[in-house]
Amino acid sequence: MTDLSASSALPAAASAPVTHNTAIDDAKPRAGNTPTLAQLDLGQAMQVLAVQAPAHAPEWADWLAEIGFLPGEAVKILSRGLPGGDPLVVRIGQSTFALRRAEAACVQVQAPDTDGASA
Repeated sequence: MTDLSASSALPAAASAPVTHNTAIDDAKPRAGNTPTLAQLDLGQAMQVLAVQAPAHAPEWADWLAEIGFLPGEAVKILSRGLPGGDPLVVRIGQSTFALRRAEAACVQVQAPDTDGASA
């Protein structure tokens, strides 16, 4: 006979409420805000506008700058992990990195500047 007492805890754990980290919730689009890297569609070409690290992780700004997330740099999302969209595979300039959504939410983006382009 099979002992089912161990499996009886599974439904209680599975029904526990799910909470989200505030930094991840910040990845969701909000009207009137500058879009972030975390909000981009796959393959959407943008450029870095600014990097704003959260108060709980101010070192992220320096780290992101060190790996190339500088104003004006070309950026796009190549892939999202499944399930849940974490991590993101991001192309910045000629380099490719994996970022968590919370990190990508620190990178403000804008449409590429085409004013300075010459033929």
